[in-house]
Amino acid sequence: MPLENLLPTLPWPLIEIIVTVVAGLGAILITYAIFLEAERRQDAVFVVGASCLLVYALWVGNKIFSVAMAGLMIGAFIELIEIMTGRHTHSKEMMSEYKCPNGNCPHETKNF
Repeated sequence: MPLENLLPTLPWPLIEIIVTVVAGLGAILITYAIFLEAERRQDAVFVVGASCLLVYALWVGNKIFSVAMAGLMIGAFIELIEIMTGRHTHSKEMMSEYKCPNGNCPHETKNF
């Protein structure tokens, strides 16, 4: 078999293939969520991606990875619920600090 050295455990059971594909999808989704601008969509994609990786972590039996993915999933889910119910807000001070971290924005004029 030509792939015997590269993949010595072939043939894989179907469940292992499915779990591996789910894990790959989760990794892609979490990476994609980092680049999303809309918070609601970002949190939704984080929840789905972390859920996929949690399934994989439980499958391989890694406790640390399972706790990390469960924490990410729960945190993103709570923030998503807060956004959907209107409890997640940003103050004007927080927004100005986010847009201009050092306080010197080129688009704002200061009156002395």
